[in-house]
Amino acid sequence: MVLSTRLAAFFATRAVWAAAVFAASLGFAGPSRAADPQGYSVDFQATGNDALDQALKDSSLLVSLREKAPAGPFALVARAKGDIGRLETALHSYGYYQGHAFIEIADRKIDDPDLPNFLDALAKGKDASVKISSLLGPQYHLRRITVEGNVPDWAKARLGLSTGQPAIASDVLYGGTKLLSALQEDGYALAKVDPPIAWADDEAHVLDVIFTADAGARAKIGMIYVDGLKTVNEAFVRKALLVHSGDLYSPRKIEAARQALVATSVFSGVEVRAADHLDPDGNIAITFDLQERKMHAVAFTAAYSTDLGISLSASWSHRNLFGNGEQLNLSAAGNGLGGSATKALGYNLTAQYLEPMFLQNDQVLELDLGGLKQNLDAYDQTAITAGGYIRRKFSKLWTGSVGLTATQERIGQQGVSRDYQLVAIPLSGTYDSTGLTDPLLDPTHGLRAALSATPTHAFGKVSSNFVILQAAGSTYFDLSDFGLSEKGRSVFAVRGLIASVQGASQFDLPPDQRLYAGGSGTVRGYDYQSIGPQFPDGKPIGGTSAAAASVEFRQRLFTDFGAVAFVDAGQASDVSAPFTGTVRVGAGVGVRYYTPIGPLRVDVAVPLNRAPSGAAFGVYIGLGQAF
Repeated sequence: MVLSTRLAAFFATRAVWAAAVFAASLGFAGPSRAADPQGYSVDFQATGNDALDQALKDSSLLVSLREKAPAGPFALVARAKGDIGRLETALHSYGYYQGHAFIEIADRKIDDPDLPNFLDALAKGKDASVKISSLLGPQYHLRRITVEGNVPDWAKARLGLSTGQPAIASDVLYGGTKLLSALQEDGYALAKVDPPIAWADDEAHVLDVIFTADAGARAKIGMIYVDGLKTVNEAFVRKALLVHSGDLYSPRKIEAARQALVATSVFSGVEVRAADHLDPDGNIAITFDLQERKMHAVAFTAAYSTDLGISLSASWSHRNLFGNGEQLNLSAAGNGLGGSATKALGYNLTAQYLEPMFLQNDQVLELDLGGLKQNLDAYDQTAITAGGYIRRKFSKLWTGSVGLTATQERIGQQGVSRDYQLVAIPLSGTYDSTGLTDPLLDPTHGLRAALSATPTHAFGKVSSNFVILQAAGSTYFDLSDFGLSEKGRSVFAVRGLIASVQGASQFDLPPDQRLYAGGSGTVRGYDYQSIGPQFPDGKPIGGTSAAAASVEFRQRLFTDFGAVAFVDAGQASDVSAPFTGTVRVGAGVGVRYYTPIGPLRVDVAVPLNRAPSGAAFGVYIGLGQAF
């Protein structure tokens, strides 16, 4: 058994790569004649291991500095000689301790004393060819894995390492990280795991690895301190905390508590510090450092579509009304200017109150009050609405709500106006695995789904009882998962919606409770609400069932721009069973400009089988993806 000096490279790999990246960021290239740079191309000989090939490229300054730090002939040769050590460090990190790297420039070895002069004599503008190859040699494997020190008997199993696996540096180093995490999750708050020591047997091509660890004593959470509060009540913070004094120390649970505080929306930053020693009772204190968000926020938005025209809105929010995270949101929007599916200007005024941790931590009380005026081709509506909801988060993925709403409205359709009073009990459940908390951000994977049932009683000249059932969902496929693109740059998005009204016929329903299709929310290229049953004059009637589906391909271009292509299809019918109406299909393209608050969207769509009186195309401009 011998100690190999090459093992220093094994465990220093990440530091060497970090130094290489740092040197690249400074434009370091050795002594160069900046006035006479030598262009070059780099040809890597594949090793047959994609991960190793990428590691070799990442460690090479010849690659990283080729365009941003031109070098003269002498500096180019110096850069290549420096790459030999970096490349061999990458080989060692993958277990090839007898591996060697070779570099040739213009088909000459880099130790050729005449190479700089030869490069200097190349015709101006002619690139020199750089060839990089590797002789791997045997790959070393792990033989004995030992954990020494004051640790529980189960410690070795937490390394995730096994005899016979390739001696890849990152796997061995990560084993120590996993061991430390496992000890801390089991309450060993001050556990320590030293960097591993490896012994190589160069004849057998194996490594023996020793981890030295000290678990220390198991500890519970002691005093919990809260710092940084100004307007938020400390009692609110402590109620929101998911950890308490006396709980077994667990970084995972403490992080969940930190995220829960972030989710209250009253803090712009939340950090957690654990003490570096145990108190006399053997517990460990933790401190939450909080940064409060600004209490008030003002926002302005605008959107345009050919069917609904220009929409302008402004909102004002108070994020901490009474010191316990209560929110008051006021908004006003004007719409209907210049739309082909609108007849006059309308407005939408809303007031919303949110009380977090209503009755229990994972519940929110929402109270809404609104005034609405619409002048659409389908109907004219003036309404006052009021409602209350209790929303509960059941898990990281599932959320549910139950509410009670009341509406007083006057609706005119085909020259006849009627007054309606509606009382509804909306029930809903949502599922979201996209990992995004802001709906304006760009989803690239996961599923969003929503199920709702809204029992409603309509008073008025015609009273009716009915239930509106709806299921909607969208899912996203990142082509990088199939090895076809870079992560997040090429995404297929698919959307589907199905809805049905049970308990009432088409004309027993108030016009605003009927189901329609067409517009940016269902089928682009068709006017809003234009798909479905129509009066003899071509105006929409609305139906008792609807369905729609969309497929969209999103391609990121450059840094801030993207393009999309999409196909939408949908139908609405006066039969309660979905898929019984005439299917209309629209297709189009769009561009995206990515901003910190979401992509700016411009879509143009055309109907592929439009009705004789339908629009010839549609343009949609807004913030955020279509779905």
